[in-house]
Amino acid sequence: MSIDARNLFKIKSLWRAIPVALILVLAHPTAIRAQQQEDFDKYKIRIDTFWFYSNPSGNVQGSADSGSVDLQKDLGFNTYSTFAGKIDWKFTRKNHLYFVGSSFSQSRQTVLNRTIVFQGQTFVVGSTTQSSLKSNLFAPGYQYDIIRRKRGHLGIAVQVDLFDSSARISAAAQVINGVQQAAVSASGSLLAPIPVAGPEFRLYLLNSPRLFVEGNVYGMYFGGYGNFVSTSDSIGVTLTKHISINAGYQLGSRLVVNNNSSSDRIGVRLTQKGAIAGLEFSF
Repeated sequence: MSIDARNLFKIKSLWRAIPVALILVLAHPTAIRAQQQEDFDKYKIRIDTFWFYSNPSGNVQGSADSGSVDLQKDLGFNTYSTFAGKIDWKFTRKNHLYFVGSSFSQSRQTVLNRTIVFQGQTFVVGSTTQSSLKSNLFAPGYQYDIIRRKRGHLGIAVQVDLFDSSARISAAAQVINGVQQAAVSASGSLLAPIPVAGPEFRLYLLNSPRLFVEGNVYGMYFGGYGNFVSTSDSIGVTLTKHISINAGYQLGSRLVVNNNSSSDRIGVRLTQKGAIAGLEFSF
């Protein structure tokens, strides 16, 4: 091969390399810009687990009577620890499908300071009673982020809260003020689907560490049937790419399902509030 032929080969090779080099040069800043615009909370699957230190209040009403039984004053229910969880599938940048679950379950033994009636059964003042109340929540939902930016989002969520509640009060045979009282027991249950909707947000305040605040308000009113409203706020920090911790306060979660004299449905008025803390896993 002559010298001129070698130079011609080098020139042709150089021209072939120029398009590849241009692509690499142009792609590099584009990749940097894309990385700079990437959402702080980018994920496909997110799992939230919460510890909730709740202070419950409210009452239950039996289907066979018009009276109500106060959870704190009559039955001695007080603060307790429980857990809640959420699985969120963000199948597009702004669309979510999720599932929420939580549990309320307490049992108490107390001496009644007044006579109460539940499900047609009378429990006289001074009776030592054993009572239990369970109210589990299961809620599938959909969320659309009407605003989503690098530092956070504002979304609207719609979910169906399915409350599976049951109450039981019993008293063994006992002597009260010299009078023999027979054993008595009463129980009732409630399965109530309640659709709710409301806004939800998250805002990142710092780049490093990634400190954020978040909150939500959900609710719906159904006239004579009942209503539900809840709101919670928390602050969190991202520890790694996949793990965050957060803590805050659930200002209120108020469930009202009225009983109906024409059915066997019991009524429940349950309000919970207290501190929350948890871990979040994003993938």
